[in-house]
Amino acid sequence: MTISRRSLVVSAGAGLAAGSALSLPAAGAAPGVADVRATAAARPLRATPFTLGVASGDPLPDGFVIWTRLAPAPLAEDGLGGMPSRRYPVLWQVATDERFRRVVRSGVAGARPDTAHAVHVEVEGLRPGGEYWYRFRVGRWLSPVGRARTAPAPDAMPSALTMAFASCSQFEHGFFTAYRRLAEDEPDLVLHLGDYQYEYAKDTYVVDGGNVRDHRGPETETLANYRQRHAQYKTDADLQAAHAAAPWLVVWDDHEVDNNWADEVPEKPEIPQPRFLDRRAAAFRAFYENMPLRRTSVPRGIDLQLFRRVAWGRLATFHMLDTRQYRDDQACGDGYDDCPDAADPRRTLTGAEQERWLLDGFARSRQRWDVLGQQVFFSRRDSTADPSTNRVSMDAWDGYPASRRRITQGWLDAGVRNPVVLTGDVHAHWASDIAGDFDDPDAPVVGAEFVTSSITSGGDGYDDPQGRHPWADQNPHLRFWTNLRGYVSTRITPTEFRTDFRCLPRVSEPGAAAFTRASFLVEDGVPGMRQLDTAAPRARRSVPQQDREKIIRDTLEQETR
Repeated sequence: MTISRRSLVVSAGAGLAAGSALSLPAAGAAPGVADVRATAAARPLRATPFTLGVASGDPLPDGFVIWTRLAPAPLAEDGLGGMPSRRYPVLWQVATDERFRRVVRSGVAGARPDTAHAVHVEVEGLRPGGEYWYRFRVGRWLSPVGRARTAPAPDAMPSALTMAFASCSQFEHGFFTAYRRLAEDEPDLVLHLGDYQYEYAKDTYVVDGGNVRDHRGPETETLANYRQRHAQYKTDADLQAAHAAAPWLVVWDDHEVDNNWADEVPEKPEIPQPRFLDRRAAAFRAFYENMPLRRTSVPRGIDLQLFRRVAWGRLATFHMLDTRQYRDDQACGDGYDDCPDAADPRRTLTGAEQERWLLDGFARSRQRWDVLGQQVFFSRRDSTADPSTNRVSMDAWDGYPASRRRITQGWLDAGVRNPVVLTGDVHAHWASDIAGDFDDPDAPVVGAEFVTSSITSGGDGYDDPQGRHPWADQNPHLRFWTNLRGYVSTRITPTEFRTDFRCLPRVSEPGAAAFTRASFLVEDGVPGMRQLDTAAPRARRSVPQQDREKIIRDTLEQETR
């Protein structure tokens, strides 16, 4: 694997104040420091090991996780980042100022070869609702500085939360400028909804006899492969900036393992893959090693506990879902279909245990907004205008309609005040009202769904002048669509949930400016959404509204990759 268009980040520690040396903490200053001493034969590192940046995640009222991984040669073929097979002590600091004049927590953690020298520190003892900065040191090498926040106290009602969410970044499809623009928005919290990296290196499509064929490079299958793939992505300076800007809540979708995998079933079960579960275990292990996750998510073989709940005071609860690990296999061979088998009420996208956990969370929630951070399209998207059939995606909630009905009924049974679903996966911005029953055209709206486009997946996009997908004709709840790349920025207050669809005109060149293509508002206690009258500059690339066939073809192609 080589990097063809970006240079490695080698200026770790740039911008630190002169004289702000990071010293070893006094004995007893940090809890849980067992097995952190350097291996006796460990030698000083000759190059900075902080080429993959830093990150924070999973904030609580008294702390958060801080992460880094030592990798002086991040793309080493063995996946170990050029590190010797020895333990290294990693010093860390958390301060209330970015010049580290007021250090409030510090300690030392061990970076071990069996975990690819990844470091996860669960910082505790901080004040609720606080802003902090953190950094690491190994020998003479200082890491970049990251910014993090603690969640508000459980009984606090914050005046506002600025939250951004993103999905689908494929390295070969474009520059990660959208991550840089997200960082510049200075959010308090970032949700990443999956497809953080792709398990194959190339993704090209050619027309052969009228059919689109998928040509992929070598698959990522071993632990060394997955570690190397994560390292390739994390060498990107724009992605590092987004990680350093705010704490992240991360979940996966399919490409962290294999396209459209389902539980223990690979994408193409008809092709013998006797080592698929080994591949899944390797992918899970590399995912944990490279993400700011708590020890509750340490993988155990082919299992990793990823669904979890994070509260932001009394303002919002984020229910972070895993819609891959426990699902029934896609019906009717996957793809878009009118599939009677999909309607089987026993079928589940979440698995029984996660569904019970989610419904229980609805019943217990006292927050103003209940937010589902999840992967695949929740609302119905019927791709045919024929009223006698519903041709929908078997890989999304449309392929599990009974599972979806149990969730929406759970909102109603629990009296959830403001349910909002946040989604990734489909490489386009969408906004949709959620109906209580998509089979009943008169059913009331019970919630709102906002879908983020990809960071790069699909390459340079295009825009529809009216922000309307052709499928909206037979799906009136679909309120907005654009095929431009980007992310979503939100501002959540006790009275409203504002969503701004942030777009880039292109990703084939670095440095594009971001603009808001459309904005929507959900008001407290009012199901559904209304579009705000925001003037957005016209994107450079547009498709005439009448070119419906291209829009439909591109939608189907992108969502079967």
